[in-house]
Amino acid sequence: MSRVAQLADAIEQVGSGLFLVVTGAGISLASGIPTFRGNDPEAVWKRDVTELGTFRYFQEDPVGSWSWYLSRFAKVLGAEPNAAHHALVALEDWQTARGGSTLLVTQNIDTLHRAAGAKNLVEVHGAADRLRCPIDGCRYGAPRGSLARADFDLEPFQAEPIAENLPHCPDCNVILRQHVLWFDEYYTSHEDYQWQRVQSAAGLMRLVLFVGTSFAVGVTDMFVQQGLLGRVPIYSIDPGGTPPPYLGIHVLADRAEELLPAVCQRLGAKIHESN
Repeated sequence: MSRVAQLADAIEQVGSGLFLVVTGAGISLASGIPTFRGNDPEAVWKRDVTELGTFRYFQEDPVGSWSWYLSRFAKVLGAEPNAAHHALVALEDWQTARGGSTLLVTQNIDTLHRAAGAKNLVEVHGAADRLRCPIDGCRYGAPRGSLARADFDLEPFQAEPIAENLPHCPDCNVILRQHVLWFDEYYTSHEDYQWQRVQSAAGLMRLVLFVGTSFAVGVTDMFVQQGLLGRVPIYSIDPGGTPPPYLGIHVLADRAEELLPAVCQRLGAKIHESN
């Protein structure tokens, strides 16, 4: 059986149950965004992940933290959804039309699933187009507040990267932080991460599809463990065919931007790139 037929049949067998999709940085590589831990030349975590991606680093060196994220976001915020993003929206619509349900949990902060038109979406690691106050309890901070990045002029900081030119909280007058989950933080630290919804989905899912993930964070581990325990079919799209760190996962060695549209065609799920 071809990989297209294998995945299409697995999705079809979900029936009216929950089809869960979990995406990582690999799905956005075709949109021009380097991966975090991959082997592509621009993989962004070539430096120590525990140094750059932490709240501690932001507190110690907000200028350094902001400079690194702005260099990263130059590609993130200018990117467009690729064929894989649009195909997942088509699969969501197809599954809904037949009385089933879907949930797309993305580890990515690039907002491309949202731009493609995904409806049942959890951006479990935050979003690049939002900022927030680092002080918990502030109306612009955790557990539920945030601010639109577009509302702040970052050109002064880009021209002269000093603390005085960074955006400050309208209430607390402290330097704003990225609205992302850092490696020394918890999924429950902000309501936007929708952790309760994610946990509920783990108990309801009838199929798990991982796309472009290295299985290196807590959310992927939770879904894999729950899936294996409940004997839920688990698939992973990985163009390199890299064996995952778990037994029981069916690896599909294809590019997501090629495989997923082909699956849509086989199932009759129509792709609308204007979504």
